[in-house]
Amino acid sequence: MADQQQQPPVIPEKTLPTVYRYITTHSSEGVSTFETGIPEAVDFERNPMGGDMFLAWSATAFPAALARDVDLDGYRAGLEPTNKPASFSTAPGGFQASYIDFHPGCAPFWHRTRTIDFGVVIEGEVLLELDGGEKRVLRKGDTVVQRGTNHAWSNPSQTEFARVFYIALDAQAPVVNGGKLAESFGVVSHK
Repeated sequence: MADQQQQPPVIPEKTLPTVYRYITTHSSEGVSTFETGIPEAVDFERNPMGGDMFLAWSATAFPAALARDVDLDGYRAGLEPTNKPASFSTAPGGFQASYIDFHPGCAPFWHRTRTIDFGVVIEGEVLLELDGGEKRVLRKGDTVVQRGTNHAWSNPSQTEFARVFYIALDAQAPVVNGGKLAESFGVVSHK
């Protein structure tokens, strides 16, 4: 029997509506206007592991530096493929806003980030699991405040995509029993 080469997972055809990003700025005269140098229709980074992502906005400082479009220039630079972050973490003192489209039936991915995250389900349903065993199904319109806990997201539907909008703010690491809990990726338990 010949060795069979493992095929990469098939990325399902997405059925969710296109997202448009509108960014405002100022003209040199100080008049409000739309930024037209960044495309309004967005492309999600397709991911065969089950979560397509689109970075709606990010900044490396808070409050954000609006003077001379410092924040806009930083965001624009972060959209370049060579400047994309290697993890979900935000820069110290910064924040990011993103969409994640969960493929039908995608497996849970366990992680903890040193952030406080606000998530709103836009389409479909997602399952939120905590490493203590508790679970919640979030439906369209539901909100979660994720406070540096070890958790996993998945899409329980085998046929429909789910879309969640997240805002992640840098935070101090949680301290439990006198010890700081570190960021982790792919680890189910904090113990």
